[in-house]
Amino acid sequence: MIIRKLFRFENAHIVRGCSTVKCRSSIHGHSYKVEVKLHSNYLDNGQMVYDFGLMKQNLKDLVEMFDHAVTLWSEDDPSYIADMQKHSQRWVVLPVSPSAEQFSRVLFLLIERLFALTNTKNGEKEVKLHSVVVHETDTGYAECFSEDAHNEKMGKIALEAIELSKGVKNDFKEKDLWEKLLQGKEFSNPLSV
Repeated sequence: MIIRKLFRFENAHIVRGCSTVKCRSSIHGHSYKVEVKLHSNYLDNGQMVYDFGLMKQNLKDLVEMFDHAVTLWSEDDPSYIADMQKHSQRWVVLPVSPSAEQFSRVLFLLIERLFALTNTKNGEKEVKLHSVVVHETDTGYAECFSEDAHNEKMGKIALEAIELSKGVKNDFKEKDLWEKLLQGKEFSNPLSV
């Protein structure tokens, strides 16, 4: 069975090297919608694949770290990166260009790692991340599966290479979420949300 949870965030970026002149040469923003799809052949103690309330915890924070932020590519012009960091409290620097395709890959890897480190408490079994869909507009989206997220032909994504501003880190409900994720420390789901 597959379940889906929808998240939203507002973000600004430039996608260098793309075909569209406006997209590659001017900072612009989108109202992103992100679908996180989970699957399992089992149901938990509440007869659910995974409680939607649990998805509003750390998983939501990982998606929303991009909210009201500017996302930068580490290979962009250093003066542009420095200016954006100087004039925004909320920024994220990625080792890949911030296209919808790469957003879906980055989010897949973040959520996959979070699930690998999470101890469940309510009988959840074999819950896996099926895919992450990133809607950049109402008519365009990218859907990432495991083989896409780990495909180095699409650009290597080392989560440790992602840089977050203090403004982004300060918004995590679990204040050391980012450090725990990068260090591979375990998370425990709460018994009740």
